Amino acid sequence: MNFFQYKKNELYAEDVPVKKLVEEFGSPLYIYSHKTLLRHLNAYKDAFSSTKHVVCFAMKSNSNSAVLNLFAKNGGGADVVSGGELFRALKSGVPSEKIVYAGVGKTEEEIRYALKNKIMMFNVESENELREMDRIAGLMKTKAPIALRINPDVDAKTHAYISTGMKKHKFGIPIENGLEHYKLANSLRNIEVVGIHKHIGSQLTKASPFVDALKKILVLVDTLKDNNIFIKYLDLGGGLGITYSNETPPEPADLAKKILPLLKRRDLTIVLEPGRSIVGNSGILVTKTLYLKKGEKKEFFIVDAGMNDLMRPSLYDAYHHIQPVVKNRRESVIADVVGPICESGDFLARGRKLQKVKQGELLAVMSAGAYGFSMSSNYNSRPRAAEVIVKGSKYALIRKRETYNDLLRGEIIPEII
Repeated sequence: MNFFQYKKNELYAEDVPVKKLVEEFGSPLYIYSHKTLLRHLNAYKDAFSSTKHVVCFAMKSNSNSAVLNLFAKNGGGADVVSGGELFRALKSGVPSEKIVYAGVGKTEEEIRYALKNKIMMFNVESENELREMDRIAGLMKTKAPIALRINPDVDAKTHAYISTGMKKHKFGIPIENGLEHYKLANSLRNIEVVGIHKHIGSQLTKASPFVDALKKILVLVDTLKDNNIFIKYLDLGGGLGITYSNETPPEPADLAKKILPLLKRRDLTIVLEPGRSIVGNSGILVTKTLYLKKGEKKEFFIVDAGMNDLMRPSLYDAYHHIQPVVKNRRESVIADVVGPICESGDFLARGRKLQKVKQGELLAVMSAGAYGFSMSSNYNSRPRAAEVIVKGSKYALIRKRETYNDLLRGEIIPEII
């Protein structure tokens, strides 16, 4: 459920007309619903309330500091994958002891930064990384708290680009090699084994891959215990999907019902890393129609948002529902919604049955809160969009629209030119 609803044929973000926000802040514009963000975070907290747990929001999906601050104020942590994300999380008020650090390519500088700030744990992806972390922690005269990311070889049944839990993927340590890697970790002087981690993919629409992966992980947990290696944190990863079109993914409560029975009588703190399922349907991208163009077999709605603003359709051929900000009774046509980028892959929708629009009218691209702004770029030297959050009848700018001068920030024309 989200709080973007029509009232008398006009789309509202909670109690504020979307059209009003665009009139004030311009287009393209990302709009987030405070009530939806909090509702989705609390859905996880409530679902797992019967056991020790930490919800570490996967901030790769949306790294706006206002969103992070909202989660931090309501008990949330962060799942980070870079030094920059760690910096953002800390500056946004996320407690360091609620931060987990994943990613296959952590640099020495990033590891030092995380150790200095005493994060909950690193999710380690390889033997080389483990040894490097031991070396760096030794130089800093500290111990690195780690979980090994175990690849359970479970098919997440999702898009190939966002499936991460099979042997052919670059992520994690094969489960059959888990014991030997944990023995190595346990033998290193500057490593503290505190957890185990798995993450099999994103936009999962069934609970069964979660369950299958967890069963495999728990066998390893028991094997580790038999070898006097004790796990404190069980990091289940994230990946629960959302409804973009006609998907029916499980709710956090549904997932908990499947998972929690497997964890009875185990003294483990559960770490959850949801991203898309919290922010995806909490945000929309609003775009203005610039031109209409009629082709032989379909029409083109040319809008002011492009693939630099929302990459998912171009990258994954992903579906986002698109609807008018103000409903009309015009006939429907088959149309492509395309942006101004000089690429044939610059589209928000293709071959879509949509109500006819007029030049200057607004369209809302739904379910754009995850991997929307966070994947946006300045391609074609386009300033990135503004972001706004709505709370009831109140609203606030949470990211200024970039200017042309922002495009040149950091660039230097040297004398040798």
